[in-house]
Amino acid sequence: MSQQLPLSAAAEEFLAENALCTLTTLRPDGTPHVAPVRFTWDGEAGLARVMTTVHRRKSRNLLAAAGGRAAVCQLVGPRWITLEGPATVSTDPPRVVEGMRRYAKRYWSQPPQPPGLAVIEIEVDRVMGLY
Repeated sequence: MSQQLPLSAAAEEFLAENALCTLTTLRPDGTPHVAPVRFTWDGEAGLARVMTTVHRRKSRNLLAAAGGRAAVCQLVGPRWITLEGPATVSTDPPRVVEGMRRYAKRYWSQPPQPPGLAVIEIEVDRVMGLY
């Protein structure tokens, strides 16, 4: 099933579950890089956020291709949802703090805070799923 924003109540409820997810970005050679991540969903802003560092492959992929796209996928049993859109990597303190705040709220703990902390923000324009 494909859906436009804003999301249905069922999709929002599913995204509130505490589940492991994957993030897919494209390497400079065009091959996909898929990594397990935790992410948060901001339905009002239409943003999925992933905490990371600027040194990780996922960040480097997005920094190498300005305007590049990314997708996060959450899977629980037969239910799944994928949020996709243009993605940016930011080290801007207010944006990183907002990412950390949302992470702590969803996962009940602060994210790791290694040097080079950054937030990936995906401006979701495509939603697919079965939830």
